[in-house]
Amino acid sequence: MTTSQDTINHQIEQFNQLQNQLREYWQDKDILEQDGYDILVLPSFSIDQRVGQKVAGFLHYEERLLFSLMRLRNPKTRLIYITGQPLSPIIIEYYLQLLPGIPFSHARDRLLLLTTYDNSFKPLTQKILERPRLVERIRRALRPNKSYMVCFNATHLEQELSIKLGVPLFASSPQLSYWGSKSGSREIFAECLIPHPEGSSLVKTVDELVIKTDELWQCQPHLKRIVIKLNEGFSGEGNAVLDLRSIQNVAPQKATQSERIAVIKEHLENLSFQGKDETWSNFSSRIPELGAIVEAFIEGEEKRSPSVQGYISPTGNVSIVSTHDQILGGPDGQIYLGCRFPADPEYRLQLQELGLKIGKALAKRGAMERYGVDFLAVRQPPQKGGNWDIQAIEINLRKGGTTHPFMTLKLLTNGSYDSTTGLFYTQQDDVKYYIASDNLQKEQYHGLLPDDLMDIIAKHRLHFDSSNKTGTVFHLMGALSEFGKLGLTCIGNSLEEAEAIYQQVETVLDLETELINNSSNSSIPPNLPIIWTV
Repeated sequence: MTTSQDTINHQIEQFNQLQNQLREYWQDKDILEQDGYDILVLPSFSIDQRVGQKVAGFLHYEERLLFSLMRLRNPKTRLIYITGQPLSPIIIEYYLQLLPGIPFSHARDRLLLLTTYDNSFKPLTQKILERPRLVERIRRALRPNKSYMVCFNATHLEQELSIKLGVPLFASSPQLSYWGSKSGSREIFAECLIPHPEGSSLVKTVDELVIKTDELWQCQPHLKRIVIKLNEGFSGEGNAVLDLRSIQNVAPQKATQSERIAVIKEHLENLSFQGKDETWSNFSSRIPELGAIVEAFIEGEEKRSPSVQGYISPTGNVSIVSTHDQILGGPDGQIYLGCRFPADPEYRLQLQELGLKIGKALAKRGAMERYGVDFLAVRQPPQKGGNWDIQAIEINLRKGGTTHPFMTLKLLTNGSYDSTTGLFYTQQDDVKYYIASDNLQKEQYHGLLPDDLMDIIAKHRLHFDSSNKTGTVFHLMGALSEFGKLGLTCIGNSLEEAEAIYQQVETVLDLETELINNSSNSSIPPNLPIIWTV
């Protein structure tokens, strides 16, 4: 064994000892019930940054975890929030003003904001580790045995920072990351007898990929399309679709294997890439490093993309915390845009049952904290009963796009999720629904500053109303000026009300920006595209 391997093993042992502190002291208490802790919030997207760069305003996605500031509602909690670039003070004020019953100054005194002043596309955690004085400042600010870290996803970078700070990381160990990959997900689904599309094991070369594609096509000759997925991806950006209908005449299935493989390989240049400006040259260069799988593309006239989100306690107990119907876009409907809560009542309890099985398999391997599972649901024809066929697609062993809207609802209302109904209830037993998006983006929104958005919110009363627990909570505000992009969670007493709130926000923003851009007071007819329709 080499010295470097000894070092790696020692780091893993140190990290596991820190994680065991959570298991020893917290037992099965909810993380939100912990009293008087220092929380280090690390909103680092430690993913393939070449994928991240294809997402408009990606660096501002660090703002999606700003819901964590609401944990300052506990008067004994202190919080450190680190970003790659400074946050506008008005954005921080916006979140702290949402805290019920806590004076703004009291909460602000318990919040330490730090930044690396680094706008590169390196993972934020890497930027922090490259600044030893910043690491030392963080270490001094955290109380020993009274602190923990939370992050978007845990990699060797977050593990290294955890060890340097001597602070446990409340997340699954990086050694378990395989189970959140495309191939790892498929293994878990097979183990748990969860229905999932036919597909391949992990491959590391283009030649292997082509062979697996042909094998899948031969196994399922009725297939119209096949999905090729990089083993690690973000928001569907690492997916590409091969349309078999375009090559069927050139290479009919009765052709020899070598003939079919030659034609498939030639047509890889014409894949339908879900990532913006992606090319086969770049996509294929990632396969030796990340690996890839092929999978049957699920067709259907009425098709949805529901998901389930679970929680694994430090001692391994598994619970379901939410279900959603995801809003997808992109060339073949595989890019995450937003979600609606809760999922359709026709299948939400089935999602919970499947999600619980998967969570127990993950817990058995030592996973903890948040996980999510994405599915595809296709309505069967009336002659087959008209029920929904549910197929599992992938596991996210991390926070995801549905985490921040749900946690925003939970922290704002102090309510709870009822797994017997799949509904969320406030302390007054009112049922709440929401529609959330990370992608309200229009050219005319470019140039809007966070201060401008606050003026519009105040003028049109678009804020969240704490008295009736309905309204809009905004995020990704830092992406508005440069990218014309905004995130929002619209909470209502029904999905219809949540949708109406979303439409009102979009109409107001359109009206305000059209008036300014046109420098006139002419009436702008409302334009209400329902971007969340699945």
